Amino acid sequence: MNEVHAAVHRIVPHLTPKQDTGSGTAPSNIALCKYWGKRNEALKLPLTGSLSVSLGNLGTTTRIRLSDTDRFLLNGQEQDPGHKATHRLFAFLELFRENGQHVQVESENSIPMAAGLASSASGFAALVRALDNLYGWSLDIRDLSVLARLGSGSACRSLEHGFVEWHKGEAADGSDSFATRMDVTWPEFRVGILTLSEAEKPIGSSDGMRRTLNTSALYHSWPEEVARALPKIRTALHQRDFPSLGQAAEQNALSMHATMIAAWPPILYWQPESVQALHQVQALRRDGVEVYATMDAGPNVKLLFLEEDQTTIQETFPGVKTVYPFGH
Repeated sequence: MNEVHAAVHRIVPHLTPKQDTGSGTAPSNIALCKYWGKRNEALKLPLTGSLSVSLGNLGTTTRIRLSDTDRFLLNGQEQDPGHKATHRLFAFLELFRENGQHVQVESENSIPMAAGLASSASGFAALVRALDNLYGWSLDIRDLSVLARLGSGSACRSLEHGFVEWHKGEAADGSDSFATRMDVTWPEFRVGILTLSEAEKPIGSSDGMRRTLNTSALYHSWPEEVARALPKIRTALHQRDFPSLGQAAEQNALSMHATMIAAWPPILYWQPESVQALHQVQALRRDGVEVYATMDAGPNVKLLFLEEDQTTIQETFPGVKTVYPFGH
């Protein structure tokens, strides 16, 4: 039994479905303090902690049912069995199947796949909830978080709404690497999504992390950056200090992209529109508008701002989709 199967068997009580169908829903999330780099590839254990905010009702709903053959339908369209996303899905499901079981997975995703909008996070989190329902495990949130992490690292942060921190853990088996929701509610907090491209990114996050860790001369400073940013963001959230939060989140995101650009071959997810948006954010701040930018591994830009500046943001960025993490 390898270490991944061992991690699953420590958590799940059995692998016998209790019903024919299971379902689950999970929100996407955007990291305010980023996860970039693993200390264990197989278990998807991070080198550092991270912290995110959920995207409200944007995310994934998944239904899984016993079937005569394996099928994956996304937004009503059957997916090619040879596509890497389908392969990744069923490779994960192999951890939970016995006696040649086959399943049909049907997912409805309200965000673009593989475009730097954390679709895999909500996808695997929703899948784990659906499996919990199918098998009747009734696992607690910590165990669900560990299982979701095995599918996609950032999925462990998509089991909860609001602000969620992923604790990197120290144990070799990953048993203490999970996410917990922070006891912080901020109704005025807004996230603006600028979808500049829905195309699949040229290099996936896992490959990008690996290349950055192995070849970037700047990566040695990344754990130090997280050690600075994570407590600052945590404190800013508890104190509702938006300028401190925004500055730390934007600097953390740009620091992550700097490590990628310094890799070889360079990893540059940005498009000209990404750079233009970042310049617009800086111009707004010079005019006294408290808005900050963050970017995951992709070209799309996420804006952080408060309710009082929402009208200005929507006028400056006509295509922005405003998300209310704590409800409208």
